[in-house]
Amino acid sequence: MIYAVTLFFLCQLAGEVVVQALGITFPGPVLGMGLLFAVLMLRGRSSETIDGVADTLLKNLSLLFVPAAVGVVQQIGLIRANWLAISAALVVSTVMTLIVTVYVFRITARWTQGDRL
Repeated sequence: MIYAVTLFFLCQLAGEVVVQALGITFPGPVLGMGLLFAVLMLRGRSSETIDGVADTLLKNLSLLFVPAAVGVVQQIGLIRANWLAISAALVVSTVMTLIVTVYVFRITARWTQGDRL
């Protein structure tokens, strides 16, 4: 278990270091997750320990949203001032995500089945 948690934190740290070193505006933990994915792909498999820690994190994922909710409450004045722009951005991004998801699904379905949908 310590090995898996250490691997997760090292990948997150590596992502943060790369982002800070390159001066890019990209979330370090997201880059770290990509690095973890690359490590697991290079290994060709995951271990039971990594799977167990990942399952535990996913089961308690709702706890990780508490700081985000607190941040939203702290910025309620800013949200009130810009509610129209925020709402428009949410609606447009949701619709665009759905459209892209449909196209990706259709392409993947054609690729895996070999026939047209």
